[in-house]
Amino acid sequence: QVQLVESGGGLVQAGGSLTLSCAASGRTFSIHAMGWFREPPGKVREFVGSINWSDNKTEYLDSMKGRFTVSRDNDKNTVYLQMNSVKPEDTADYYCAAVPTGRRSYEYWGQGTQVTVSS
Repeated sequence: QVQLVESGGGLVQAGGSLTLSCAASGRTFSIHAMGWFREPPGKVREFVGSINWSDNKTEYLDSMKGRFTVSRDNDKNTVYLQMNSVKPEDTADYYCAAVPTGRRSYEYWGQGTQVTVSS
């Protein structure tokens, strides 16, 4: 099992920056990739970006490229989501998730952290 705990959410003004963290514990050696998702109020959850555990290769939803950056601290088993030039439409609950090695879907999820962007 892998446990994921997000932190860093809060209130930020439009145009500002915020960094979310996701600390992984448990069988972290079994992680293939980790990703960030978000769920805006009243909308479906959407993919934000991900990072491959073995080579740190990142992927992003096109609309997130340039403003959001996913990175990883190997020693801390922590993944970050750096959010720059935030907009009110970035307001959402943000979740991190992990894909186990040998699997193709995100099977482990954190509890989420709320981000509110004020205009």
